[in-house]
Amino acid sequence: MTASAQGVQTTSAQSSASHPERVFNFSAGPATMPESVLREVQDEMLCYPGAGASIMEISHRDKLFVDVLHDAESTIRELLNVSDDYSVMFMQGGATLQFSAIPANLLRGSGKRAQYVLTGSWGKKAIKEAKKEGDVDVLFDAADSNYDHIPSASDLACPDDAAYMYYCSNETIQGVQFPTEPNCPDSVPLVSDASSDFLCRPLPIDQYGLLYACAQKNAGPAGVSVVIMRKDLLDQADPNIPGYLHFKNHHDNDSEWNTPPTFAIYVLGKVARWLRDDMGGLEKMESINREKSQQLYSAIDSSNGFYRGHAKTDCRSLMNVTFNLPSDELTAKFIAEAAEHKLAALKGHRSVGGIRASIYNAMPREGVNALASFMNDFASKNS
Repeated sequence: MTASAQGVQTTSAQSSASHPERVFNFSAGPATMPESVLREVQDEMLCYPGAGASIMEISHRDKLFVDVLHDAESTIRELLNVSDDYSVMFMQGGATLQFSAIPANLLRGSGKRAQYVLTGSWGKKAIKEAKKEGDVDVLFDAADSNYDHIPSASDLACPDDAAYMYYCSNETIQGVQFPTEPNCPDSVPLVSDASSDFLCRPLPIDQYGLLYACAQKNAGPAGVSVVIMRKDLLDQADPNIPGYLHFKNHHDNDSEWNTPPTFAIYVLGKVARWLRDDMGGLEKMESINREKSQQLYSAIDSSNGFYRGHAKTDCRSLMNVTFNLPSDELTAKFIAEAAEHKLAALKGHRSVGGIRASIYNAMPREGVNALASFMNDFASKNS
């Protein structure tokens, strides 16, 4: 692999093209992964160096695996500049478990109200679970426009005494992303579901009380979630909440309160190293992501209305490009013909319809080039 991001992505795409069954995978998750990571995992699958067995066969207590876990944590800390004021934990259960764990730890029994910013489908699911734990206010709800925009600063009036303020930084289904953190009082912990844009750009972690991400959209395989939590919040929870939901149990036991998802953590660590060593860090990764997304948005904007983007232009996602065609028949034709060009998993979610192209970190430029070219050609032939 070359040291430059350009070289890495080109090499990855060329390797993919050399395998007759491999496609450009635009799935929203589980999603495309760096081919160099997949090959490294393949090489180590039967026997992890020094273990005499597969990484999937050794104990999570074994020093070899503990070193893998610590390396994954330290690389994530390095990429995001996470200070010692924060705990980095690896958990199971995905975002669905976090929908319950967060209010269980920060809301239950607090006598306060949680504040939720609702900009799409995942926020809606989070609110449903939070209401089981305490009082919840919806600060902003974009339902009337089918979640095509984010709030302005004047839309958010979070009380200074709120339990926390929660938002989803990137709504995968609608293709709506916050370009920066929403305004939140200093006295209120800011909580973010960053599952689908985790590690796609630098973040000011010190502005958050808690940030979490399930890995399978942008950072690794399904099965592990990363939780980054300010340590002073760990002791707030009622000790009688279910044990696995209690963040302090995971912090105090080095993410090994129970058997962790060892294979998923192992691969997550490799993806984090790929971002640091091959791609050059998150600033360079963000620059590439902006170039890739802009190429698809340019194809939408130059189509004379043939393609209609779902998200407003000021909050278009870097990760999930969503758009509609003039008819369901043309949408079906687009998907079928794209598949013939090895452009796969482009069907939009039923709540939005149309097309969703997920272009996570590991999607090479060549995949985006191929899709943009196909979009232009398809519009020319069918408009």
